[in-house]
Amino acid sequence: MKILIVKLSSIGDVVHTLPSLYALRGAYPMAEIDWLVEEEAKGIIKGNPMINNVVVVKKRGFLKNPGQTWRVAKGLKASGYDMVIDFQGLFKSGIWVYFSGARRRIGFDKGREFSHIFLNEKLDPYDPNKHAVDRYLQLARYAGGKVSKVRFPFKFSEDERECVLGLLKEGNMVKDEDFIILSPSARWGTKLWGVERFAELAEEINKRFGFKVVLVGSEADIGLLHEIASTANSVINLGGRTTLKELAFLMKLSLLVISVDSGPMHIASAVGTPVVAIFGPTAPWRTGPYGNNNIIFRRVLECSPCFSRRCGDNICMKDITVREVMDGVVAIITGKIKFSATSGKSKKEEIAIGCDSRV
Repeated sequence: MKILIVKLSSIGDVVHTLPSLYALRGAYPMAEIDWLVEEEAKGIIKGNPMINNVVVVKKRGFLKNPGQTWRVAKGLKASGYDMVIDFQGLFKSGIWVYFSGARRRIGFDKGREFSHIFLNEKLDPYDPNKHAVDRYLQLARYAGGKVSKVRFPFKFSEDERECVLGLLKEGNMVKDEDFIILSPSARWGTKLWGVERFAELAEEINKRFGFKVVLVGSEADIGLLHEIASTANSVINLGGRTTLKELAFLMKLSLLVISVDSGPMHIASAVGTPVVAIFGPTAPWRTGPYGNNNIIFRRVLECSPCFSRRCGDNICMKDITVREVMDGVVAIITGKIKFSATSGKSKKEEIAIGCDSRV
């Protein structure tokens, strides 16, 4: 049995597909399961023992590098896959599904960008308001996967563990010292909460609990993270210094992660660390941190969620205050929050415990 998972990007979406990998491996323990992914997100799945081969392609590489496209396509065809599952549902993923030549080509009907035309087994169109993890598990279940429990399979090497512990030691942290992670960056400007707010939050955390705060992000985020670190005390800036797997292990060690809607937010919830998530233009019931051990802050506005990358005032993010987010941090640290699928409300804010409740 040879199975190909097609999930190219983004980091958060690849994380959301991990439970489907777990379900498929549980059903087909002796199968060869390969994964087709773009370069940016490959670090999430590299070295995963549930995957036999990771096939990496360039983003928008069809026209930019036709030679590589042809070589990868020939390799997929030669692999003789019995089943390919399109978890992406875009035209580019549909092309790869077609190139695979698999006997069974599975995905959702009426997919975006006409991706469904490349399939020969189509599930009914998915409910866009269902969480991405649960949508993908529908495909895994159809393909025979065992979906009795949701698990995010991560395997950390000794080198990855040692690297993270070394970075913390560089920040003058002793072994087993508690710390909190801030992940303030996102690709969309409308998802950002602001340098000043994150700096103030870091100061409040240190003042209230004495915990060090660790800043995380990619190399592209170094400037933003430096602004926060230069303003706040007791901050360790690890921006651009970890791979995705090292970031996952770092988050696993932390007490909690405070984040805007981003790939690192999904990594944190996947490794089981509580998340305080700040949402504005996007919908947490679709792509919030998965599970019930998270707190989600967002404003209930007529214009939100708008899913827009540009906004004139960005009030959905600006109206969420440092004090409110700090109250969520305190509730988790002091154990005042007993996680469940319930929500608490006040006149100015709504807080969702987990992402199963819409707010």
